[in-house]
Amino acid sequence: MSSLSTSGSRGYTVFGLSVAALVVVLDQLTKWWILDVVMQPYPRVIEVTPFFNLVLAWNTGVSFGTFGSSHTWMPYVLAAVAFAIVVALLLWLRQADRRYLALALGMVIGGAIGNVIDRFLYGAVADFLDFHIGGWHFWAFNVADSGISVGVALLVLDGLFAGREKS
Repeated sequence: MSSLSTSGSRGYTVFGLSVAALVVVLDQLTKWWILDVVMQPYPRVIEVTPFFNLVLAWNTGVSFGTFGSSHTWMPYVLAAVAFAIVVALLLWLRQADRRYLALALGMVIGGAIGNVIDRFLYGAVADFLDFHIGGWHFWAFNVADSGISVGVALLVLDGLFAGREKS
């Protein structure tokens, strides 16, 4: 069996890292498009559908603006925390024994890295996807946030149901 076989641990690691790289690239490309093309010459709300807008919102915190702060050091603190989480997830990814688990970990890793890049470039994370119903707007988010959210949901499902498959 090849050392790069997708049925082996190394194959799952490579797959997870590929997913992470894809999430980072898609995240940064969409942010570039929003920041440098769509929202020029000035940020505005662009109604795409009756329930979806493109906006520009800067998140100085983490999920849903939690721990948001205008302190100049806060982006670096949050980036350091995200970096520590990415290292832990990379260690977990090296032990992945299923493609599904590698996919989930890769999505979270890629999303975390995408948002860390923003913190270093801009001091905050660029969010631009705005779903709403009636007068209620969900928190604006981006591709990295989507990767993290879907990846975490897959990890939860994996934790709930993977034990049954292994038994």
